[in-house]
Amino acid sequence: MHKTIDKILAELMAREGLNQARLSALTKVGQPTISRILKPNGPKGIKNPTDTQVRPIADHFRISTDQLRGYAPLDAAATQDSAAQAEPASAIAMVKDMLARASKLPEGLKQRILATAEHGDNVITVDFSRPGQVGDEVWIAHYDVRAAMGGGQIPHEYPEMLQDIRVSPQHLREMGVRFREHFHLKMITGWGQSMAPTIKDRDPLLVDVTIREFTGDGIYLFSHDEMLYVKRLQKKGKDRFKMISDNEHHDPEEIRVDDTHILARVLYVWNGQPV
Repeated sequence: MHKTIDKILAELMAREGLNQARLSALTKVGQPTISRILKPNGPKGIKNPTDTQVRPIADHFRISTDQLRGYAPLDAAATQDSAAQAEPASAIAMVKDMLARASKLPEGLKQRILATAEHGDNVITVDFSRPGQVGDEVWIAHYDVRAAMGGGQIPHEYPEMLQDIRVSPQHLREMGVRFREHFHLKMITGWGQSMAPTIKDRDPLLVDVTIREFTGDGIYLFSHDEMLYVKRLQKKGKDRFKMISDNEHHDPEEIRVDDTHILARVLYVWNGQPV
């Protein structure tokens, strides 16, 4: 009997030292989906995931979907090499996918972005015809990830890339936004009124996607019970968070740390307010 996908995936993750949250970040497959694949016999387990769900995971490990499903033997040399090469390959694949969706970008710019990704550079030099000095401005990807500030949003498996935001990292720092590298920053959208007046409905949010654990009281993007939230988190004891809404009409809730998966920390609300 061939190995099932949950066993193969668990072995591949262990080989690279990946947890569910990290694999989700690398493949853009939702962490709840990965959890359900790894626990096929659980209450919401997935025994036969779709190709759409498994293809990004297979691409990351540099194997076919048939190999991931156990229908074809794994090539030992390829899988042993995956730890060193999977992340860059996955990143390039992500860039190609995003460029394919970004129909409004000029073809020349697409080629420069792809060349930059393939050569491993982190800063894309862009020369646009517009008044004024470009200076140190960079592009920050804006994804159609709708994190609810109320009852929660079901995460998209594959978020669309919206119009990118062009900003100056130096200017962001002068405004009080703290981050290490600009390519750690992404834009998402907050939905609902429970974080008002700090964050209003549909405010764009600047987040640091490298912050994957609780680093102190603040506003986080996180998943809980397969829903996506933007809320304040405070630690309460060793095993619980206090989930807080800034809107005084929404009562705080207690949630378990083990059931909460932090995906990013919110640094700035695009209405001019650091958080």
